[in-house]
Amino acid sequence: MRTIELETYNERWPDEFQREVVLLEAVFGDNLIRAHHVGSTAIKDCCAKPVIDIVLEVASLYEIDRQSIQLEALGYEAKGAFGIAGRCFFQKGGDRRTHHLHAFELGNPDIDRHRLFVEYMNARPDKMAEYALLKTELAKKYRDSPEKYSAGKAAFIDMIENSAMK
Repeated sequence: MRTIELETYNERWPDEFQREVVLLEAVFGDNLIRAHHVGSTAIKDCCAKPVIDIVLEVASLYEIDRQSIQLEALGYEAKGAFGIAGRCFFQKGGDRRTHHLHAFELGNPDIDRHRLFVEYMNARPDKMAEYALLKTELAKKYRDSPEKYSAGKAAFIDMIENSAMK
């Protein structure tokens, strides 16, 4: 069973993202256009579950499916769209997840949604602190319920995404 365990910001998270991107570039080659570090581990000084979220902009999701065997060799498990149309989602690390990989074709608006959330939070320490407090409270309340933890953050995330898109 997965539990919610937050850690204080770790200066190594951006380096872990970069190391993983090097591995992913070797798998995807020309299909990979850009990689973005997203999620809380990309927000300076924000507490987070120690899972590196990576958004990949790719030329073809069809190619991602064809390259899934190579991703499995890196420890990734394919999860399909996992609730978001137009995405290929992969998890690494089993129940002790270390990475989430979100692949979208170039031009998908979800790319900007993820990227702009991080940019906005990094530019607004007051909002980051508010988000960190919310996450901490939810992690205490829903330690053994990742679904409830995520649902508790949804309204705040939507508000920030709307502000960031403007």
